[in-house]
Amino acid sequence: MNAQVQIAAQPSHRARIIALHCSGASASQWHRLAQALGENFEVLAPEHFGSEGRGPWTGEHAFTLADEAFTTLTLIDEIADRVHLVGHSYGGGVALNAALNRPDRVASMVLYEPAAFHLLRQMHERGAAAHAEIKDLARYFAKGLLTGDYRSAITRFVDYWNGPGAWRTMRPDVQRALLRWAPKGPLDFQAAINEPTPPSAYSKLDFPVLILRGEHSPRASCVVAECLAELLPNSRLAIVPGAGHMGPISHAPEICALTLRHISAFQS
Repeated sequence: MNAQVQIAAQPSHRARIIALHCSGASASQWHRLAQALGENFEVLAPEHFGSEGRGPWTGEHAFTLADEAFTTLTLIDEIADRVHLVGHSYGGGVALNAALNRPDRVASMVLYEPAAFHLLRQMHERGAAAHAEIKDLARYFAKGLLTGDYRSAITRFVDYWNGPGAWRTMRPDVQRALLRWAPKGPLDFQAAINEPTPPSAYSKLDFPVLILRGEHSPRASCVVAECLAELLPNSRLAIVPGAGHMGPISHAPEICALTLRHISAFQS
């Protein structure tokens, strides 16, 4: 099944944005962004393994962020102009991986709490508590999958990122979709936590990067966002008032406006 979803219409020659969704979501996460960007931009939203539009990981070898980023790299290589990358959470980690492989093909990037959790274990004391927190969540998720208790695994996952009780308030169809996605969850965690890229590698990403995080986001997301803002040489960190980890959905108008402003300033 084709993993690419193109959220765009005519005209055909516009600045291209590749938008990468968070774990458990789909390309539909970016419909409001596409509407906000308007006719001067074309949003390409490839879906990750495990999403219903893409299907499961092939199981050919141990899964890595590079496997997820392959589709994005293919899109970048097919586009003559430089592209803008947008990523949320796990999608932000994928965007970073793609950018490291094609740094000269990226015009700018917007990351909302990218899941570059590998940085936490390389930050020593500064990242220790956040690293332990995210590792504990990953272990609980994996145990739920191994024992068949998908619901407990997803409940804790959703409540961690959205706040206590968030799972109970979700619509039944959204809950069912997340339960179907659940087998991919441990792969996302291990790929983000065990990514081998050293912090020094990010110094070569010298294009403009806007890093966003929510005011009320979990510790792991906040620490990673702050670390990346220091590592990326041409970056700016902004905190979105009132938002949490799911800001691109809960605070879509604000995030879309910030994204549009950043991308418009750095068109190829």
